[in-house]
Amino acid sequence: MERKESWVLGLALFFLLEIQSVNCFYSDPTAQQEEDRVLDLPGKPFNVSFDHYSGYVTVNKESGRTLFYWFFEAVEDPSSKPLVLWLNGGPGCSAIGLGEAEEVGPFHVKTDGKTLYLNPYSWNQAANLLFIDTPVGVGYSYSNNSQDVLSNGDERTAKDTLVFLEMWLERFSQYKGRDFYITGESYAGHYIPQLAQAILRSQKLRGESSINLKGCMIGNALTDDFHFYLGISQYMWTVGLISDETYKLVSVFCNFQSAVHPSTDCQKIMDIVTEEIGNIDRYSIFTPPCTGNGGFSNRQLKTSNSVGRISEKYDPCARNHSAIYFNLPEVQKALHIDPSVAPAKWLPCSDVVNKNWKDSPLSMLPLYHELIVSGLRIWLFSGDTDTVIPVPSTRYSIDALKLPTVTPWHTWYDNGEVGGWTQEYKGLTFVTVRGAGHEVPRHKPRLALVILKAFLSGSPMPVLSESDDS
Repeated sequence: MERKESWVLGLALFFLLEIQSVNCFYSDPTAQQEEDRVLDLPGKPFNVSFDHYSGYVTVNKESGRTLFYWFFEAVEDPSSKPLVLWLNGGPGCSAIGLGEAEEVGPFHVKTDGKTLYLNPYSWNQAANLLFIDTPVGVGYSYSNNSQDVLSNGDERTAKDTLVFLEMWLERFSQYKGRDFYITGESYAGHYIPQLAQAILRSQKLRGESSINLKGCMIGNALTDDFHFYLGISQYMWTVGLISDETYKLVSVFCNFQSAVHPSTDCQKIMDIVTEEIGNIDRYSIFTPPCTGNGGFSNRQLKTSNSVGRISEKYDPCARNHSAIYFNLPEVQKALHIDPSVAPAKWLPCSDVVNKNWKDSPLSMLPLYHELIVSGLRIWLFSGDTDTVIPVPSTRYSIDALKLPTVTPWHTWYDNGEVGGWTQEYKGLTFVTVRGAGHEVPRHKPRLALVILKAFLSGSPMPVLSESDDS
């Protein structure tokens, strides 16, 4: 507790110095904002009514740690809409490559890797939408100190992302005090509660409230390691992916009692699991895996990737196309990428960051108690065809919070069809999405937008009579 508060106090001085340096360089605070405006993008054969911006924010001048962002104003009346941040997990996956280009962003990449199409269910239909590549070494984010990429972890990621937000709001001052929500998926189940805690503690210590945090929403969230592995084994066994013998071994050896997670024994059992389930997409078990040149069907359990997509034009290898697009020199120029710091090869996820991760607490449950007491709106949603962080894992984690039920388990609907199931607790709402995998907005984009709108409005998920005309 004291250690975390000490770095929060250090941030207060850092913010003052950094903000002064920014204001000295730009007499007009909107000058940098205008420099970041994206005027056009290669392969975009359509016009849009909203403005969007991309660029860098330096979060540590000493080492040159710098995070890249892409920001989209709301399609209609952005001045009246909240600000929503989206973070991808991994750890090591790009919010630009995954969140923007595959899930909730307005611009998705076609199979040629050179042309964009407009996502009709983009979350900037309901909010001003900000994507950050965090930590350094992910996407276009970088550091002048090469050791930074080898020393990422939960605590520094929260610290750097908090600094980013403070600095970004100096650049986009019109969003200071705007209702602000943090969203994301998978290992962002660590990033988001840690960032929310850092915001609340920092502002309490400094008496400052430019970040008007209202709530957090996380999809298929990694929350608690014991319930994580217990839920995986039960889900896989229930749907017939693993044998009785393997199920019993996972139940015995994969738990949070080990000082190392997963333990060596648990990792050996997970290797058996991989062999038994075969060549399927663990992130979306009823869709075919990508068997092209990306190799994305064999990612580690800890990485927040899904290669399946259930939509009008299903493409299990969509990430390969994004990897082509974001490596194009003309695309990088349009997004204001500095050639001197551009990655030699842009990747949707960094194995270097993932394999060198330093600190990762076993459980986020203590943070949830703190955030719920603070009055934040907390939602968790979960696709029900994901074996990586399946519905049972999340339900066990929620049960461990021992929250009173406000509205019992029931079906929610969209356009007259079952969208999933939901339960409201005191301080937390849980929503499942029928037929979605690990990346819910990718598999069920329309339903994901329905969830976002309910979350932002603080409304329950729609029942049958309310969904008939949606």
